[in-house]
Amino acid sequence: MARHNDLGRKGELLAKTHLESAGYEILDENWTHGKLEVDLIAYKDRVIIFTEVKTRTGNAFGEPEDFVDNRKQKLLADAADEYIYLMNHQGEIRFDIISVLFDRKDNYILKHIEDAFWPTTM
Repeated sequence: MARHNDLGRKGELLAKTHLESAGYEILDENWTHGKLEVDLIAYKDRVIIFTEVKTRTGNAFGEPEDFVDNRKQKLLADAADEYIYLMNHQGEIRFDIISVLFDRKDNYILKHIEDAFWPTTM
């Protein structure tokens, strides 16, 4: 398996653990619909949270969360639309980003950005 896939899975596991320890219920992991994917779908306080996890080993080209660009936000919104439809969710939703930045010694900084963006398509 490619090293970047291992790094991504490691970041997603840390993100999931972080959310669970903060009282979130994990509804789905790596939920897909066609070519659309959401890393983590969580639930807390009657809100469904669609979470994109970005993991990097350095920030020379920007922080991990900087890579959730407008195109990625639209894809997440499209996936969220489908999920909401399938689950018949009538309540609130939000989009979070969890960034995980590793150093060379395998230490990391995890940043949870709540309500990180609101796609213009919704």
